[in-house]
Amino acid sequence: MTNYVDFNQKIDYVFKVVLIGDSAVGKSQLLARFARNEFCVDSKATIGVEFQTKTLSMDNKTVKAQIWDTAGQERYRAVTSAYYRGAVGAMLVYDMTKRQSFDHMARWLEELRGHADKNIVVMLIGNKCDLGSLRAVPVEDAQEFAQRENLFFMETSALEATNVETAFLTVLTEIYRVISKKTLSANDEHDANGTSGF
Repeated sequence: MTNYVDFNQKIDYVFKVVLIGDSAVGKSQLLARFARNEFCVDSKATIGVEFQTKTLSMDNKTVKAQIWDTAGQERYRAVTSAYYRGAVGAMLVYDMTKRQSFDHMARWLEELRGHADKNIVVMLIGNKCDLGSLRAVPVEDAQEFAQRENLFFMETSALEATNVETAFLTVLTEIYRVISKKTLSANDEHDANGTSGF
């Protein structure tokens, strides 16, 4: 169960999640919709790197989600290693009305895997599903890619808020599951050695 919490609460975990994909696929709009429930009609291209946070509660633990957004343009690609450092989750975003943005997903994923932790939780996002009549990427193609690469997959609309919160919460919940499992196994090892796991 996920709830939103008071900012003054003690933070138990900080999860860094990065948004990746070509320029103009809607990464900043997804972030604005999740973090502030906003959609900006005259959105400008992101320059460099920006991030926003949202604090939520999972299993009575307070989690701060730190969502990083970067420019999709080639000229900003030099930020990569610093951008990916410490990320435990990633959203690979394409525009379902632009086939090329989907075709670039393999390259974005390769770059992510070259810089990030091998256990990073990744979701493939087909954004702009409100423009169904302009679809250029069949859902089956995306599902097949996600299955082959072991990714979560969801189609979203930042404009209509369709599946945006669900997509972010799916990634954050899976990160929490993986990290709390690691914490438990680390505690078990301490206990087996006769030392406290706390």
